[in-house]
Formats: sequence, structure tokens, C-alpha cells
Amino acid sequence: MSTPLGDLEAISFDFGNTLVPFPGGPMARVVEITADACAPLAGGDPEAFVRTWGVERLRQFAEDVPQGREADMDVRARRVLATLRGVRPPDDGARWDDATLSRVVADDDVSAVLEAYADAFVRLTPVPPLIGPMLDRLAGRFRLGITSNWPLALAVERYVERAGWSASLAAVVVSQRVGAIKPNRQIFEVAAAEIGVASGPAIIHVGDDPGADVVGPAALGWRTAWVTLKPEDSTLPVAAPAPEARPDIVLETVLDLERALER
Repeated sequence: MSTPLGDLEAISFDFGNTLVPFPGGPMARVVEITADACAPLAGGDPEAFVRTWGVERLRQFAEDVPQGREADMDVRARRVLATLRGVRPPDDGARWDDATLSRVVADDDVSAVLEAYADAFVRLTPVPPLIGPMLDRLAGRFRLGITSNWPLALAVERYVERAGWSASLAAVVVSQRVGAIKPNRQIFEVAAAEIGVASGPAIIHVGDDPGADVVGPAALGWRTAWVTLKPEDSTLPVAAPAPEARPDIVLETVLDLERALER
């Protein structure tokens, strides 16, 4: 701990690789299961679905992340289905005409892909057994929330419900619904409002990505805690390196937070 924390009222947690570890293998399997479930919508070729999904994921990152936007999964699903139905993707450096694609791929088909993905995500992602009890204890002292970059809010919300964490949380704020990703101040302002505590030093945000989870909330006067341990093969995107980041607390895992706050 680098500075005294004073009177905390709320704790905001990052989701991926903070509350829940995400090694690369299971995440890839989620896409494969989605492809199998949605093969009838995509020409019956699950392997082509997986390949196209990867291409469009990278295209979205290049288009949206530099602008501070989330690479929304509903956009990706529509582009993948359109490609597999014979629509020619744009050349490198050009953008899809997403408005036109809405006339090629029905909303119901996109919803089917998102439902399949969320179902596979929840089934394949284990619930860490010690997180729920920690949240229960902390909820007796603080307002708690999740503030996460994630391209499909539905998946995070269903996971939280299945894990049994909902009763401990005042808010689950996901970038897809906000329209901005961490470290953009907008997502933290929304989180403070939904948690119900004025943005500033009464809130501490806990996350694994210094560029997103330290730089962003610190700019609004929040306290910050950096979680250093995460899967080496995780494919979750991270913000640009932030050597200037100065967290108030450095933790090996999120489970060390209670002890650090007591100190």
C-alpha cells in the first residue's frame, strides 16, 4: 500500500482475470461450441465460423479500441454470418457497412449466436469457490460492483447470476452497455452512479490491467488496487502499457484484498 486509503465506501472489481481467471483454452472452446450450435445459420461449416470469428474480432479491435469503444459481439456475430452467407468482407483498412448488413442478417439470427455464446460461456467458465464468500463479507462493509470491459454484457450478467454473486453486488457495469471501454472515464462515472457512491477517493477499483484498471479510475480520483497474477496464456485484450500507473495497493490475487484493507 503506497498511500493511506481513508474512509472507503465502495469497491469496484474488474471481472476477467481479476474475479475470474480466463486461460486461453477454455475461451477458444466457447467459440467452438458457439460455432457448432450456430452451424445451420452459417452454411453448416463450424470451422469456417471459428476462422471468420477470429478475423472479425481482430478487425473490430483495430477499428474500435483506439476510439475507446468496445468491440461489441452483436456486431461481430452479424459480420460473421454475413460473410458465411456470401457477403464479401471489406478490404484491409476499409469498414463494413453495418447498416447494410442489418438487411442481410436478421436480428433473430444474431440473437441466436449471442444466446449460444452466453450459454457456452457460463457452462465452461468455472466459478472460483472463494470469490463468493469474499464478496459476501465485503458487502457487509462496502457497496460493491463490477466494472468490466466485455463485448457481451449478457454473458457476464448470466455468469454473475449463476455464481450466486448478485445479492452482494450493487451494480454490474459492462462496457458493451456503456459504449466505452476502460480507461475511458465514462465507464467509471457510470459505475459510480450505479454503485451509488460519489466518484472519487471513497471508491477503490481492483483490476489486473494497469493501463485500464489503474490509470482510468485514478484520473477520477478513485483509489486503485492492481492484481498481478493471471493466466500467462490468457487471450483477453489489455490496454496499452502504463509505466506511469501508481496503484495504491499491489495484490498477488484479489483474495488478498481483505487483508490489505485491514492493514
